[in-house]
Amino acid sequence: MSAVSIVLVDDHGLMRAGLRRLLESIRDVEVVAEAENGRDAIARVREHAPKLVLMDVALPVLNGLEACARITERWPDVAVLMLSMYANEEYVLRALRNGALGYLLKSASSSELELAIRAAVKGDRYLSPEVSKHVIDAYVNRTQSGGSPLDALTPRQREVLQLVAEGHTTREIAELLHLGIKTVETHRTNIMRQLDVHDVVGLVRFAMRHGLLPDDGAPDGGIPDGDAPSGMGESSR
Repeated sequence: MSAVSIVLVDDHGLMRAGLRRLLESIRDVEVVAEAENGRDAIARVREHAPKLVLMDVALPVLNGLEACARITERWPDVAVLMLSMYANEEYVLRALRNGALGYLLKSASSSELELAIRAAVKGDRYLSPEVSKHVIDAYVNRTQSGGSPLDALTPRQREVLQLVAEGHTTREIAELLHLGIKTVETHRTNIMRQLDVHDVVGLVRFAMRHGLLPDDGAPDGGIPDGDAPSGMGESSR
């Protein structure tokens, strides 16, 4: 049996180090690369063509759920297994909708981690027992009823939404995404209109509820971009 090559993605160095030791103690498993955010994860997958990506949900710059969608779309043969502290129905549903084959809680045992990896590389779905039954039922119901409000946004809009919720200024977002400042402002205006959200605090709350930002991930000091109630007016920053 050939080794299961894994790209490991978590924004905490100590967590990555611990997970790497654990993964490499499993027979026929090899960590070929690490990443600390979703954008880097996509780059490492492109470089290493792993069999599996083990990725945290809550990542900066580009969250794990959005990175999962892009990876599974571009490389459908790469299995993605999401790892999270949160047994949050919205996160699990979005992971499944975005192509993940598994959702594992960080409280899982090493034997459960191995079980999830073996299942995912065979193309089978694995969910931690704490979230499995009611989440699968909810997933079926959600699929039939039309999905999440996030589905109305483009991938670029979701990316801008996360960066706004993380507290980045318009100028910072423009630099990160290689866009013009006016383009970022237009994206943010359109996002607010489509979601019927009227200030940046509302965007942060929406991002938390829908898995773009962890519940403890609101930017320090509250409202990003200097209290601008419409999220505009700071292009000179």
